[in-house]
Amino acid sequence: MNTFKTIARAALIVAALGTASVAAAEPVIAADKAAVSAPVQSRDGLNRRVRIHNNTGWTMLRFYASDSRVDSWEEDMLGRGTLAAGSSIMMNIDDGSGACLYDFKAEFTNGQTLTRFNINVCQIADYYYTR
Repeated sequence: MNTFKTIARAALIVAALGTASVAAAEPVIAADKAAVSAPVQSRDGLNRRVRIHNNTGWTMLRFYASDSRVDSWEEDMLGRGTLAAGSSIMMNIDDGSGACLYDFKAEFTNGQTLTRFNINVCQIADYYYTR
């Protein structure tokens, strides 16, 4: 029964976020996995939501955020979507591990890849990609 409640809550959150994204004219993130299973959250109560700003002049094709303690990149958080130049999107960086330090990697339409290390997502609310 608890699993059902958790999945139902996750579906409501995904639906609410999808509606909010459309209403705010922000890019839509593919939520294939989130719709199937409950989102993972750390239990420490710290906010790991970060607004990613694309001020580069190029469209962001892919965005990755991985725990700094691991050597591989997690899945593309934009999914099938992109982040247009001059736009921003709220991302929940929480992977359930309790980590605050994450590495970010963004790939753009001009072929450039920007990688940043040890970003404390528990302390920031905004992260800016600029030229």
